[in-house]
Amino acid sequence: MRRHTMAAISAVVVATVASAALSAASAADATSTSTHATAESITIAIGGEPSTLDPLVRDDGNQRAVTQNVFDTLLGRTPNGSRLYPKLASHHPRRVSRSAWRFKLRPGIRFSNGTPFNADSVVATVRHLLEPKVVTEQASWLGTIKGAKKVNDLTVDILTKGADPIFPSRMSYMRIMPADWKSLPDFANRPVGTGPYVFSEWARGDHITLTANPDYWGKPKPSIRTVTFKFVPEGSTQLAGLVAGNFDLITNLIPENAKRAPKVLSVPSTEHPKFVLNARPGSQVTADVRVRQAMNYAIDKKAIASKLFLGYATVDAGQVLSPSVFGFDKATKAYPHNVARAKQLIEEAGATGKTVNVVGTSGRWLKDRELIEVVTQSWRAIGLEVDVKIYDFREFVSRLVDPKRRPDAIFISSSTDLYDADQQLTMYYAPSGIASSNADQRLKQWIDKARSELNENKRANLYHLAIRRARQQAYFTWLVNFSTLWGMDENLRWQPRSDGYIFVNTMRFVG
Repeated sequence: MRRHTMAAISAVVVATVASAALSAASAADATSTSTHATAESITIAIGGEPSTLDPLVRDDGNQRAVTQNVFDTLLGRTPNGSRLYPKLASHHPRRVSRSAWRFKLRPGIRFSNGTPFNADSVVATVRHLLEPKVVTEQASWLGTIKGAKKVNDLTVDILTKGADPIFPSRMSYMRIMPADWKSLPDFANRPVGTGPYVFSEWARGDHITLTANPDYWGKPKPSIRTVTFKFVPEGSTQLAGLVAGNFDLITNLIPENAKRAPKVLSVPSTEHPKFVLNARPGSQVTADVRVRQAMNYAIDKKAIASKLFLGYATVDAGQVLSPSVFGFDKATKAYPHNVARAKQLIEEAGATGKTVNVVGTSGRWLKDRELIEVVTQSWRAIGLEVDVKIYDFREFVSRLVDPKRRPDAIFISSSTDLYDADQQLTMYYAPSGIASSNADQRLKQWIDKARSELNENKRANLYHLAIRRARQQAYFTWLVNFSTLWGMDENLRWQPRSDGYIFVNTMRFVG
């Protein structure tokens, strides 16, 4: 196979994707008109079909886009991530022991089926999370929880496995289910919550529809009566539908198409695409640290930021955290682009001509397929053979969370919605993490200890130790941190959040 420079590859990818998107958009523009005839309905294109609508089972961003509008959380977070505030809880929680937090709950709230929200609801939610048969993928978010105890109807204690310094942040993520959820028909496909929207329809392979909850307790009240989430993996198809008026909001707007969209908003994010490299003991080529380091040196991350993302990205500093996140290590830097050094390491490892098996998905994250193409071409250029498999999101997640099916390298992008290193390091760095591919017990010791360390300086130092070791051992290929671009109807008013959450009740149409 012919080898290319990173800049040339990036240029080819940009030109190809832009041309396809503009051609599709122009054709759609000439033949279609807007489908939202009133300000009472909205159609949102998301990158794929949810794997379930049970909010506590899968770690699935497509699911979250839907369920965050159906369910509420005990605490909320401001759009810029700077602070927490009471939501279903009437006040901020109080620590009543080293491993228990007490919540006072708002009175008078009901689920959309009429059952009351109370302490029994919180207890039932925690019990579902802890069911052995569930095997939740959300352990990195909620894995410190070990139980819940009802104090009275409007007071509940949530128990943790020892001290948990960021427990309140976790409560901005855990969506509360009704106490009688097990008796409800097909709950995972027809969910019931206290949120601003009520489940209406799931047309498999096409869309999910929600309708406004007329009895929603919170603010703002939904002004948009019907929301349809369309499953559209390809960014060019999303753009074409937006220009044609078939979609009102798209989630995968690529930078070179920003001028084509009727309206664009750019928001700094905590999103970090990366490849998790299989560093577990074995015969795979990535078991050798020299190969993993070479795979980092091979990548021109500055070219990715400037040419593939047109400046809407910055080079990652050798870690999966943004500077705004607690635990970010200022001393850790990116691997420099050094093809000669990469080739030398591959030769030293005796890996020239050996195959790296890569797994990815397409349409879930901004430019995921293009990133996979650019990075794997860089690996070919240093002497590796690369076998790439692109799966639909459901199959991709299955391979991500099953260590027996873990490839040499798996592409994934993740955001730090808790604004703390715990979630990312627990999930990706610690060898027990559901998306981790190493067996480094020193990492596990540091990360586990940090989970219960109440002294912020000591906790930050533990994270820094883990980050520096992971960088030296090259457990990932770090890439860039990109800004999220949202394309929308010119009459839609909405302020996107840094965590990427889509709360439809904060949207409205004008004109």
